[in-house]
Amino acid sequence: MGFTYTTKTSFLILSDTHGKDHTMPRVPVDVAIHCGDLTDESKLKEFRSALELLKSINAPLKLVIPGNHDFSLDDAAFQNITAEATTKFQIEPELIKKEYGDVSQARQLCSDSKDESITFLDEGIHTFRLQNGAVLTVYASPFTPSREAHQGFQFKHNDEHHFSISPSDDQKVDIVITHGPPKGVLDRTSSNHRGGCDQLFAAIAKARPRLHCFGHIHEGWGAKLVTWRGKEPTTTTPSHFTEIDNSASVLIDSLADYRPRKFESVQEAKDRKKRKERLFTDGFRSTSHCKDDKHPLIAGQQTLFVNAALEMGPEDEDPDAREQVPWIVELELPSS
Repeated sequence: MGFTYTTKTSFLILSDTHGKDHTMPRVPVDVAIHCGDLTDESKLKEFRSALELLKSINAPLKLVIPGNHDFSLDDAAFQNITAEATTKFQIEPELIKKEYGDVSQARQLCSDSKDESITFLDEGIHTFRLQNGAVLTVYASPFTPSREAHQGFQFKHNDEHHFSISPSDDQKVDIVITHGPPKGVLDRTSSNHRGGCDQLFAAIAKARPRLHCFGHIHEGWGAKLVTWRGKEPTTTTPSHFTEIDNSASVLIDSLADYRPRKFESVQEAKDRKKRKERLFTDGFRSTSHCKDDKHPLIAGQQTLFVNAALEMGPEDEDPDAREQVPWIVELELPSS
């Protein structure tokens, strides 16, 4: 087998900014990734705010996907939602147009951002040659499962959705960008249920990318370096129970490290508050998995999962809770 040269590549990863004016780290990176929910109500003014946020990031390439809240980027969902607003709730069409624009207007606004570094990705596989000499192949999908599927880019829980991460020509996907998490990884909700997608997990377990980044489940913020069992999935229906070698996996960070514990000592409480202050002073959480690091990522055997939701969970019990911070990740990618 021939030796493959690699290039260390840095990523700024964020999600679920919901139209808010978050302060982005000034650290330069090779690629920035926004995993969806740029807005809260999918209004044009929120998209304008999101574009300004993206422009403030110091990166030559910024990859963006929508989320379920960004329904005006999903023409079919937008038409259904606005039709219901006018017929069921008697909202004047002109008022809707003022706030949300016409069909496809939000998408056109994003396309006309006048920032060549920003690229909105449709579902599928995309390849980029980076300025640092690396080649990046990503799979993107904004789709998430939902009970009613009444927002943007959603399908019902019992419906099938094909996450075609492994192409027929054996092209290797380096990074998967989705709005929602896979079931079983960084997807615990405030009610302690798994909010991820089982079909997405199965596709990830088969493709085994270097990195899978997402948001959607705000309470799941964190990162985990997962080690897979064997060289390929052990069953025809892979799940986090069958495919993850938990004894060889590493939880990098999670919100639990910053929340009060029931029986923590005075010193433990002080240490926790110091960690939290340092996190917010830095304005980001970083992790590196290159060949000289403590936990170098082994391509094909491990995947780094990152939940980068910046919005807090709906029932955060921490009285000192603040908006969450983005992630800066370093990985090695194939060189061009």
